[in-house]
Amino acid sequence: MAYFDNAATTYPKPDAVYSFMDSFYRNHGGSVGRGGYALATTAKGLVDETRKLIQELMHCPAKQVIFTPTATIALNMIIQGAIISGARSVYISPFEHNAVTRVLHHFEHLGQITVTELAVSKSLEYDMVRIRYQFDVIRPDLVIVSHASNVIGFIAPIEEIFALSKEYGAVTLVDMAQTAGLVDLNVGLETVDYAVFAGHKTLLGPTGISGFLMNPMVNLPPILYGGTGFDSANQNMPESIPEKYEMGTLNIAGVAGLNASLKWIKGQTIERLYQGETRKRQRLLELLTNYDFLTVVGNVDGRKYVGIVSCLIDGISSDSAGSIFAERGISVRTGLQCAPKAHKFLGTYPAGTVRLSVSALTGDKDFDELKDALDDIEAEM
Repeated sequence: MAYFDNAATTYPKPDAVYSFMDSFYRNHGGSVGRGGYALATTAKGLVDETRKLIQELMHCPAKQVIFTPTATIALNMIIQGAIISGARSVYISPFEHNAVTRVLHHFEHLGQITVTELAVSKSLEYDMVRIRYQFDVIRPDLVIVSHASNVIGFIAPIEEIFALSKEYGAVTLVDMAQTAGLVDLNVGLETVDYAVFAGHKTLLGPTGISGFLMNPMVNLPPILYGGTGFDSANQNMPESIPEKYEMGTLNIAGVAGLNASLKWIKGQTIERLYQGETRKRQRLLELLTNYDFLTVVGNVDGRKYVGIVSCLIDGISSDSAGSIFAERGISVRTGLQCAPKAHKFLGTYPAGTVRLSVSALTGDKDFDELKDALDDIEAEM
């Protein structure tokens, strides 16, 4: 099997992730914040260390780390909380995932907010002059941008967009599901209020552990409620962070895996990992462009990307192409990839694309098997 669906979840993980999850959960798998016994305190120590590792990776010691089961839940908590706090004018990029757009669609349908797409050219340039004009016409309350598109891997100029957004007093949210641990971003900047991460993607950890970093000075009402193991007599959620947003039992096995992956990334360095993924993406591009029946979508010279490439197959609808690859042992993602707005922008809606994505652990064997599969598909066309 050749795995090219790393944008959905990276696979395989570093060996240290598997081994540390197993050993920690066998020997120290207590419940965090639910007692003063050794298993609980050891688990708390692991959680505290993992928060610090994330702050270090993101250059943001003053930001608070909140753990959630998924990035989708994290995005819901921030977006819904911001709307409760009074956000009415919301701006998004054309590349947002349904984890963002479905939430906004719900509140827009209720008449509570307006949603406007930031001005981006077909050559994938954020037009800052036009965006400033947009902000002059409708002042932004909340600006949400995917750091990298999950469809084509295009990296947005977050620092520039958020600096302008802050001139208008907007709250800012960057979705780093495809970039955390891979693309260096200074989340410690005052212009970044929230940054969401997915543990199982570019952070190379397990599923079931994600979260967000937040500016503790921004008002974010909780939208989920429950036990925290703290101040239990009080029927209001605690005001302290992270307890205010971390209800229920924390996934300690997931935190252990994330802890191991963060240490692995630290040892490799984020710069080396991004350089390696850039080389693998280029190798993937060169392979795909050797075949006349494939057309690469959204690749523009001079733009920055993570290791994602989308393409079309001549004469075959992308949303039905998955079986062609699966029969040949190649794991890819086909269709809309939960990002219909991105495909409308790219002109690939409604069928979508065939998406291939690499990671730090994509190897020569994967590329060799992909080439054999493409040769076979070409021979049958």
